[in-house]
Amino acid sequence: MDLVDLSRRVARLDAALRPIATQEVPLDDLAGWMERMRAAPPAVEQAGVAEESAVVLRALIQVYAEGGEAERAAVRALFDRYTSFRWAAHLPERPDSAAGLRTQLLHLSARDHDGDTRDELLRLRDLLAEARAAGVDADTVLAEVAALSSDVDRYGMGSIRSILIGCLRTPHHPGQRGRPDI
Repeated sequence: MDLVDLSRRVARLDAALRPIATQEVPLDDLAGWMERMRAAPPAVEQAGVAEESAVVLRALIQVYAEGGEAERAAVRALFDRYTSFRWAAHLPERPDSAAGLRTQLLHLSARDHDGDTRDELLRLRDLLAEARAAGVDADTVLAEVAALSSDVDRYGMGSIRSILIGCLRTPHHPGQRGRPDI
C-alpha cells in the first residue's frame, strides 16, 4: 500500500469510528457510562472495522519505520488529521520483547503526542516498565525509534525524540533519568 491508498483507507476508517469516538458522555450517569464502556468491545470491533484497522495500522507503521523523513511526516500528519482512527486503532503486540517494544514505540512516535503529551508519557512509562521487567534491552529500541521521531515540541513538554532520549538508561547518555518526567 502506498501513502495515497493508506490515506484513503484511514479516512474511511476514521469516518466509521467517529460516531463511537465522539459520543457524548452522559454527565448525569458517569458511573453507569464508565461501566458500559469497560464492558463494551473495542471501538474497532463495534464499528466492524477491526481487521482492516489492524492491516492499515501495520502498513502505516511499516512506512514510518522504513521510509524517509517525508514519509514519516506524512504518517504523522495522517494520525494528526484522523483523530478517531488514532484513538481507536492499536496493535496487540506486548512490549515484552524487543520486537514488541519497537512496534509499540513506533506507533507512539507516529502518533506524535497523540493530542496530549501527558497521556503519551503515561503510556511510555507503562511500556518501558513492562519491557524492562521482561528483560528487554529497551535502550537499543529507544535510541532506534528516537532517531526516527519528530524533534518538534508541540505542547511545551519536549519533542517525542527528546522524550524517548530522556528515557535512556545507558551510561553513554549521562544525566538521563531512565523515565520520562511525569
